[in-house]
Amino acid sequence: MSDVQLWTLIFVVVSFGLYIYIAYASRVNTTSGFYVAGGGIPAPANGAAIAADWMSAASFISMAGIIAFSSNGYSGSVYLMGWTGGYVLLALLLAPYLRKFGKYTVPDFVGDRYSEAARLVSVVCAIVVSFVYVAGQMSGVGVVFQRFLGVDTTVGVIIGMVIVFVYAVFGGMKGITWTQVAQYSVLIVAYLIPAFAISQKLTGIPVPQIGFGQIMDELNGLQNDLGLGEYTSAFTQMNMLNMILMTATLMFGTAGLPHVIVRFYTARSVRAARFSALWALFFIALLYTTAPAIGAFSKFNVLNQIPGTGVDDVPEWFASWRDVGLITVNDLNGNGVIDVDGGMGDAFELAINNDIVVLATPEIAGLPAPIIGLVAAGGLAAALSTASGLLLVISSSVANDVYYKKVNPQATEARQLMVGRIAMGCAIVVAGYLGINPPGFVAQVVALAFGLGAASFFPILVLGIFWKKCTAAGATAGMVAGLGTTLAYQVWTIDIYGGSDGLFGISETSFGAVGMLINFVVTIIVSQFTTKPTPTMQKLVEDIRYPGRSELVAAHASGSLEEEQLHGDGPDGEPSAT
Repeated sequence: MSDVQLWTLIFVVVSFGLYIYIAYASRVNTTSGFYVAGGGIPAPANGAAIAADWMSAASFISMAGIIAFSSNGYSGSVYLMGWTGGYVLLALLLAPYLRKFGKYTVPDFVGDRYSEAARLVSVVCAIVVSFVYVAGQMSGVGVVFQRFLGVDTTVGVIIGMVIVFVYAVFGGMKGITWTQVAQYSVLIVAYLIPAFAISQKLTGIPVPQIGFGQIMDELNGLQNDLGLGEYTSAFTQMNMLNMILMTATLMFGTAGLPHVIVRFYTARSVRAARFSALWALFFIALLYTTAPAIGAFSKFNVLNQIPGTGVDDVPEWFASWRDVGLITVNDLNGNGVIDVDGGMGDAFELAINNDIVVLATPEIAGLPAPIIGLVAAGGLAAALSTASGLLLVISSSVANDVYYKKVNPQATEARQLMVGRIAMGCAIVVAGYLGINPPGFVAQVVALAFGLGAASFFPILVLGIFWKKCTAAGATAGMVAGLGTTLAYQVWTIDIYGGSDGLFGISETSFGAVGMLINFVVTIIVSQFTTKPTPTMQKLVEDIRYPGRSELVAAHASGSLEEEQLHGDGPDGEPSAT
């Protein structure tokens, strides 16, 4: 066992042991504790959990790689702008109002606000989005185990499945929340320490956000010398239309992701939900302002070390990643030398998988083995934290919104918890399969999930809060049209299924914004010609938008409002009895 493997094993065992202990100490026996941690998480802790839930394997493992290699710098900014901007939309437009509405899940809000038919459609949307998203997380787990512990990808994913099963199934949202606080601590330390060390080594400035500016001129010059074009050149890998649409897709997709939205239900109050958003933005900014620097540092080091090197004379880190198939060399001219001729990450002599950049950066920079092991543990923390949140969405959608609301409304809490845990166990098995057979690299799969989230949830949540006359039929039709169109387009255009050029050159990861617009249009048009919400529901929608807790909101939160008052069964949505 090498020093790197030893230190990785130490950090993984210690961190996994901590997660399991937290889950055991936080185990729950109530549905409120399982679904929303009893609504009692303090704002700073909730902010850290939100950050961990949101900053997935895509943020930790893939984003810097996309910025550095796939996007040549400039185009990669769509991830920074989209994901961060989307979080602001979520915090301002959705989170406080959904928390005040007082339900467990996004389908719960949809069901109460619109109808039971809309609830079932939103359950399908939540499950589809969550499974697509979780595939990227489990794939990231496999990458880390394969490289740093010499474990087969399949075995690595299975180990990740077992750990998530232990702390998610027994601890529910309460266990997941406090585990995510620990996971955020691990992942942010693992991300920042190498960044500070590499910035000091390359630029003499220990702050990567400042050192990043200094290295840009050198990187532009180096790329020009190699015939790659300037790192900061615009629209070299992505045209303007796709940049605009993908930024919008990631923004609105972030605001529509069910596993992020549900985190605000765990806050102690509406005020705590707002402060949770503020804390989360701070915690997220620590990583998101560092990622561009990591990408630039990594590419600078690679271009300094590899081009012109003999195929058999590569550095040890290069050989290690090549051995697991995440770096490939194709000596096209047969001269025995690695020539970078026209681009990085394409079908040229050198191809580097985006998912390795952050994980390999400490090795590339020659940092000591303990830091390399810490980064591996951070990558696992990022993947597992998001995976657990997604799996809880799937579990709660099945147990609360299907089983309890539709199949067995008389089910005891014990029975509901049992169904929820069984659903989560089944979801973990499916997630493991998707992690072993993912439809693309980590960030690409995650980008697809954001597109589905934008096309399905964001329009009906915003309209459900800010347009009191949005109807159940309109919301249902909008979700079906938005999700169906986007999913069909993604299947049609994604490379693994043939890779059509699509419409106007719009990529599969950018189409979510178009699907969102389709959802908005269909929802608004259908709502003009269908039964309006009851007066009680319209008044409730108005009340959740204003400070304070009205009697109507309190009655709804306690469950004392009758179904007929909320949805009615008379003409024009009027309740037949009050």
